[in-house]
Amino acid sequence: MLSRSKSLSVYVSRLILGRHHLLQLFHSESSSGRRRHNLRADEDNDKIRFQKTKEHQEEGYIRLLKSRGQHILTNPRVLDTIVRKSVIKPNDTVLEIGPGTGNLTLRLLQACEKVIAVEIDKRMVEILRSRAAESGLEDRLTVICSDALKIEFPRFDLVVANIPYGISSPLVAKLVFGMNQFRSATLLFQKEFARRLLANPGDSEFNRLAVNVKLVADVEFIMDVSKRDFLPCPKVDSSVVKIWPKAQVPDVDLHEWWAFTRMCFGKKNKTLGATFKQKKKVMELYHLSGKSVCNDENIGSWSHKGKFSHVEVDGDGASDEGGCSLFSCSGVEMSLFREKIVWVLQSNGFEDKRPSKLSNEELLHLLSSFNQAGICFNDHKRTRDPNNAILATS
Repeated sequence: MLSRSKSLSVYVSRLILGRHHLLQLFHSESSSGRRRHNLRADEDNDKIRFQKTKEHQEEGYIRLLKSRGQHILTNPRVLDTIVRKSVIKPNDTVLEIGPGTGNLTLRLLQACEKVIAVEIDKRMVEILRSRAAESGLEDRLTVICSDALKIEFPRFDLVVANIPYGISSPLVAKLVFGMNQFRSATLLFQKEFARRLLANPGDSEFNRLAVNVKLVADVEFIMDVSKRDFLPCPKVDSSVVKIWPKAQVPDVDLHEWWAFTRMCFGKKNKTLGATFKQKKKVMELYHLSGKSVCNDENIGSWSHKGKFSHVEVDGDGASDEGGCSLFSCSGVEMSLFREKIVWVLQSNGFEDKRPSKLSNEELLHLLSSFNQAGICFNDHKRTRDPNNAILATS
């Protein structure tokens, strides 16, 4: 059994070395309920605390915050596998997001030249530094006490982290669409999120998250991790995935791509024809495109000649077999614009297809066809933040 210590940092650092140590440190009321009473939830404060025991009355304790997703990974086998699968080189600088009490950090410090740990909780920073000092590795550790989503990352070669689940989407966006160049990111996510990230066209989990990430990166499944490997035990299992930035990415305006996929995957199982023929969508694209179609030189190639009276008007005025004279200018343009959208879909064979079954190559082809026809999806007057915009899922 571990010796007593009056230092909170030393106590906790020893405390979280592994689940078998925890079971030694904490008493239970019975052998059958050994794990059940090791922790107590303080639901009023949304916290989980390590309790002091009679045997360690002089010891301190630390509260883990549910709101920050603080769940300590304690399984040595899982920790070692994460480090091994990361393929760390001795001269690498590794970025770790949310190191917590440092179980993974210590292994990273032994494998690389430098670890940059970004931790928002000052209590964890104290513990992290204390453990690194005890191991004689403090010179390799740089701790940044800040919100990982709000800072600019220094240069790094790899990302290896058990990240707080609540920031999974914006953090992935910041990494794969950010300015930092890196070889790979080995990350532990909530299992459901990992499945969405790994999904392919036709899978039930396939969504905008996978579409946007796979535009610029490849994703590989590494392993599943049981919720019992964490302390406190979360409600869900986890998965480890590895992300590699692609050496070459498609030549596409990213803001236009993000806006396009957002519109397509709003109802991912609805046909594109049904989605883009909606009055609301037509009006939105009409205003985003900011272009009059009445004088389009190619109007004859996509308008239904002689059938204009059958087109629903998405503006003031009314449809009539007498022709354009009964339309207001905006009504004519809106009707022609809707015809253009339909023509792009039909001429490329996408009218009856569903976004949930389309590959990135097919989506890129459709976006290019829309753009060539003068149909735009991005509001160029607004700057969209990829951290909270591009990965939203329906």
